Amino acid sequence: MIDVKFLRENPDVVRASQKGRGEDVTIVDRVLAADEARRAALNEFESLRAEQNALSKLVGAAKSDEKKALLENAKKLANAVKEADNKRSELEEVTKQLVMQLSNILDPAAPIGKEEDFVVIEHVGTPRTFNFEAKDHVELGKLLGAIDTERGAKVAGSRSYYLTGSGAMLEFALVNYAIASALKAGFTPVIPPVLVKPPAMEGTGFLGQAAENVYHLEKDDVYLVGTSEVPLAAYHMDEVLPVEKLPLRYAGYSSCFRREAGTYGKDTRGIIRVHQFDKVEMFSFCHPDQAQEEHKRLLAWEKDFLNAMEIPYRVIDVASGDLGSSANRKFDIEAWIPTQNAYREVTSTSNCTEFQARRLNIRYKDGDGTKSVATLNGTLVAIPRMIVAILENHQNADGTVNIPAPLQPFLGMKRFELV
Repeated sequence: MIDVKFLRENPDVVRASQKGRGEDVTIVDRVLAADEARRAALNEFESLRAEQNALSKLVGAAKSDEKKALLENAKKLANAVKEADNKRSELEEVTKQLVMQLSNILDPAAPIGKEEDFVVIEHVGTPRTFNFEAKDHVELGKLLGAIDTERGAKVAGSRSYYLTGSGAMLEFALVNYAIASALKAGFTPVIPPVLVKPPAMEGTGFLGQAAENVYHLEKDDVYLVGTSEVPLAAYHMDEVLPVEKLPLRYAGYSSCFRREAGTYGKDTRGIIRVHQFDKVEMFSFCHPDQAQEEHKRLLAWEKDFLNAMEIPYRVIDVASGDLGSSANRKFDIEAWIPTQNAYREVTSTSNCTEFQARRLNIRYKDGDGTKSVATLNGTLVAIPRMIVAILENHQNADGTVNIPAPLQPFLGMKRFELV
């Protein structure tokens, strides 16, 4: 959540951010009104408690004939203090719930607009010109015995699939290369839980605008994560981190689950948009002053991965209306998909500043006191979409597929053959 003190001092900045996202602007005034009432209730409570403390001292020093009257007053004052404390507590909760509805404050450099208003930062590589009719990843997956969407649908429903044979081996190779790359960059590898409690999901901002895509197991009141960003962010929940240890970087490998609500009829063919997939996610806890530079580093590591896979791509600066509530700026990398004649998102990285850390109560301590850390996340590899990009970009006329050089040691071959 955002800092209420910042909101009080800069309400127009927050209003402009809400407007840029296409979200409710009037909530800013509701938060300010609730906060003013909360502070008035706090002052009333503290004033009555001070009066109560002073009266307690008088009672202790009073003679017997005075004590009865003082005790009667003390009883009335105790009731007033209790009522004032209840009022303060209620107004604090009202204010907190309103503040939780505010999205993170936009980076001034983020493009303003809807999904289609992104800004292309750069193009890397040149889309391949085929001297044969290129096959899509579904057809290639069948020829290689790598992807089975028909049995996936039979067993688990639409947007489900099996990776078999070379497809399964390609996933293992991608994960191993991703973790090796993350280790080299100083990340600690993590296999996190994929079932989390409500505070973890709410704290990372996934129970707001993204709630419709979250799987909730009502009987146990736990959630299946849509990204390991959630358990990684909550890893240090309610902790104070040593400032000299920052940044703390983790690379989480997990399965991810998304309902894909609102995407009926979109990307129904193949494994581009599915309900379950595996991913290696980078996550960083850093000093707020270093967040923008850390964001650039995460993007650079993502680019290194795509470069190693020899896949043409572009980097885009995501428009404000397409940002998640926690991100104040986000960069996507979109790989070229030949049979779609289009770039499609394969990784993203977001700077969430102190927004998630305030909600999760993650702080650092230095000479100036205790403050919230900044959190950032970035996808190193999302398996299904990377498989799509590799198969389609490195295919041969006969349906075989050349394996990118960095993956060959993990697979013990240079090419996927037909089955």
